[in-house]
Amino acid sequence: MAVTIVDTARPVTGGVDTHLDVHVAAVLDGIGGLLGVEQFETTAAGNKALLGWLRSFGPPARVGVEGTGSYGAGLARYLRGCGVEVVEVDRPNRQERRRKGKTDTVDAIEAARAAQAERQLGQAKTRDGHVEAIRVLVVAKRSAKSSRIKTMNQIRHLGFTAPEEIRQVLHGVSRRLVAKKAAAMRPRAGQDPVTFATKTALRTLGQRAVALQAEMKQIDVLLGQLIREHWEDLLSLYVVGVDSAAALLVAAGDNPGRLRSEAAWAHLCGVAPIEASSGKVTRLRLNRGGDRQANAALWHIVTTRMSSDPRTRDYVERRTKEGRSKKEIIRVLKRYVAREVYYYLRPIS
Repeated sequence: MAVTIVDTARPVTGGVDTHLDVHVAAVLDGIGGLLGVEQFETTAAGNKALLGWLRSFGPPARVGVEGTGSYGAGLARYLRGCGVEVVEVDRPNRQERRRKGKTDTVDAIEAARAAQAERQLGQAKTRDGHVEAIRVLVVAKRSAKSSRIKTMNQIRHLGFTAPEEIRQVLHGVSRRLVAKKAAAMRPRAGQDPVTFATKTALRTLGQRAVALQAEMKQIDVLLGQLIREHWEDLLSLYVVGVDSAAALLVAAGDNPGRLRSEAAWAHLCGVAPIEASSGKVTRLRLNRGGDRQANAALWHIVTTRMSSDPRTRDYVERRTKEGRSKKEIIRVLKRYVAREVYYYLRPIS
C-alpha cells in the first residue's frame, strides 16, 4: 500500500463548500495536488477542527470560502480571527460541473483551486464591526417596511369591500392615518357577522401596521446614532441621508480597504460600464450586476440632486442639449456620486 508523505512545513491552500449543518473542506499542496477532503459540523468545535485539520497538512496560505455572507460567515470570521487569509470564491465553473457533476466534494476542491489560482475571488467582508451592526438593523427595517406595505394594502382593499358603515368611517382618511383609524375599530358581539369579522380584521391589521411603524422608527434612531458617530462626514454630502448611507456602507463592509480602487467600488455598485466589444465593434454596455441596494441608493441621491441641486441641474441641462437621454445622464451622475462617496467610506478614527 502506497504511503503519501506530506511536508507539513510547506504552505497549503484550503477550500470550503459551506452549508447549513456541515462544511466540506478540501486542501491542496503548493502545486495543486489534492491532499485530502473532509466534512465538519457548522459549530464552534467544528470550525476549530477544520482549521486543525488544514494545519495538519501545513500552514494555510489562503482559504477560499463559498458564501462568506451566508452559511460561511461564521467560519470566515473564525479563520480570519486565527490569522488565516480568507477569500470569497464564486460557485464552481459550469465546465467543471459538466465534466464531474455536482457534489460537495467537487465544489470544495474547486473552491481551493480558485483560491490557489487567484481567479474570480475577492477579500471577504470581515463582518465584525459597526457596519455589520448597521447591516442587521437594515435587514430588520426592510422586513418591517415590506410587511407594513402589504398590511396597508390589505387594509385598503378590505375597506373597499366592507359594509357601508365601515366604508364611511375609512372614506377620505389619508394613508398616513388609515392604520390608526383601522386599529381603533371596535367589533361588538351580536353585530352582523360580516361587520363583526371585517372590523376584527381591520383592527388586527391596523394594530400590526402601527406596531411595524414603531419598529421602523426605533431602528431609524439606532441607525442614525451609529452612522453619525462613525461616518458623520458621509452624511455631510448633499442629500445623503441615513438610509442611503447605510446601504452604501453595507456594500463596502467593515473593511473598505478590500476595495482596490475607486473604480472597483463603482463596479461593486453596478455603475461602471462593462466592455462588450467584439471584432471591429468597440462598445460598452450597462452593468446590471453589483450590489443593487447600493445602486438604488446612488439612484435616489442622483434623482434628488437633479431636482434640488443647482450644479446638477445645470449639468443635466447641458447634457440634454448635447443629445443625451435622461437615463444616460443618470448613469453618468451615479458614477460621479460613487466616486464622491468612495472617499468617505472609512470610519472616523
